[in-house]
Amino acid sequence: MNWDAQVAQARTAVKQNAWTAAFESFATADAESPLTAADLEAWALSAFLVGQDDVSVEVWARACQQHLDEGEVPRGARCAFWAAFQLFQSGEQARGGGWLGRAMNILDTYPDDCVERGYVLGPLGIQQIDSGEYALAKQTFERANALAVRFEEPDLLAISQLGLGHVMILTGHTDEGVKHLDEVMVAATTGELSTVVCGLVYCATIMVCRELCDLQRANEWTRALSHWCERQPDLVPFRGQCMVHRSELMQLQGAWPDAMREVQLARDRLADPTGQPAIGMAYYQQGELLRLRGEFTQADTAYRQASQYGHPPQPGLALLWYADGRVGVAATALRQALDETSERLARSRLLPAYVEIALAVGDLESARRGADELGQLAAELTAPLMRATAAMARGAVELASEQPGQALDSLLSAWGLWQEIAAPYEAARARVLIGRARKALGDPVSASMEFDAAGWAFQQLGAAYDVVQLERLMTDGDSGPTGPLTAREVEVLRLVATGATNRTIAVELVLSEKTVARHLSNIFRKLDVSSRSAATAYAYEHQLID
Repeated sequence: MNWDAQVAQARTAVKQNAWTAAFESFATADAESPLTAADLEAWALSAFLVGQDDVSVEVWARACQQHLDEGEVPRGARCAFWAAFQLFQSGEQARGGGWLGRAMNILDTYPDDCVERGYVLGPLGIQQIDSGEYALAKQTFERANALAVRFEEPDLLAISQLGLGHVMILTGHTDEGVKHLDEVMVAATTGELSTVVCGLVYCATIMVCRELCDLQRANEWTRALSHWCERQPDLVPFRGQCMVHRSELMQLQGAWPDAMREVQLARDRLADPTGQPAIGMAYYQQGELLRLRGEFTQADTAYRQASQYGHPPQPGLALLWYADGRVGVAATALRQALDETSERLARSRLLPAYVEIALAVGDLESARRGADELGQLAAELTAPLMRATAAMARGAVELASEQPGQALDSLLSAWGLWQEIAAPYEAARARVLIGRARKALGDPVSASMEFDAAGWAFQQLGAAYDVVQLERLMTDGDSGPTGPLTAREVEVLRLVATGATNRTIAVELVLSEKTVARHLSNIFRKLDVSSRSAATAYAYEHQLID
């Protein structure tokens, strides 16, 4: 096949979204004779979409220089921008920053206004968001948006609208922000955007919907992303992330085996080629499923792999430590994660676990503050999932505060919302708490029915850890995995059993002696004992001490 025919074949493949064929045909043609700058752009795009990242950056560089040699300064800057974009997507921040700087320097030599000036504003706006400079980010994306409208550039319009929507949501203007995202998604689904920007829009919008706990939109856009990926079977970017999102939704809806298969496929796809940042998300999701199934060793490995690939391992890792008995470590890790997190949507992912573990260590005030913050977020976001999460946290705090009547109202509300969402695992966890509230109100028969219903659901799901804890609760009549004691009280009791004084216990657990004395008083009251030796005997009888 001669050079002209080879190039024509490559161009046809691009129009058909046949990215592997396009990549190979361009490579073959270029080996025979250099491509035009426009064909180099198409080759660089196809290389990126089939996972040939190094080739793609090299070809973007050639296209940039060729445009500049031909006097096409804005096009040269655009090629430099896409090289930067691709490197940022691959997690190569330093190289990406270098190429972005080059794009800006090229534009500094150009006297006229052009749409490319809007493209380089996008990464600047993202940096401002990451730094918490939301007002500046809004101005940056508005400038980009004005250029997109002026030059009638759909891709830049989508990028700027996406940025504006994110800023609006982060600053509490959720409804306005979601409207921006919906407008962008219309452009994505109607074929107005280039392939790369379309994939970016899908993934970014789904991510925001997950953060907002807007399951309806997340489901809708995940299905759309799946169909889009299916029409491009050799597409490498975006597909793996799509599969992780699908696994998360399957998990929430109780299809855990399907969710595990999906995330394993996503992990395998994201591992080749290497360097895809979404692989950390896949390992974290795998860790979540393993933890829920009680496979703690494998879950720990998955969370650590997620961290190695740059994905935060919390709150899943802290919940794993809590379930494995390392309550103090879990509480410290979550407290630190929250101290390091100011962005409200990121905090909303940490707070439910924080409340649960704070209650376990007897820190009722911290748990109450966490539940109150979740309540404020639920009032702002209004999504059923967030309202269910907040109601369950509030009910758990009320139960720990010996207010079973108020707790029951909150927990019934949470259970109804989990039912509405069709989230069987969370609904079952709510029923366990409802059972405890009913028992505290003097209704053991109704409590037993709640426990039975929750146990059946846990068995159906394969929630091995929850099954064991519920059986212990029902058998012993206790309030949790450590009997009637909180996890912190068990830690105090274990030290009491060694003969430690209150002062020694306070030093060991980093508490005040007054707090230790309060814990001991609670232990004696709950166990109906009056001495340290009797409490120690209880601990050995109930296997709270090795």
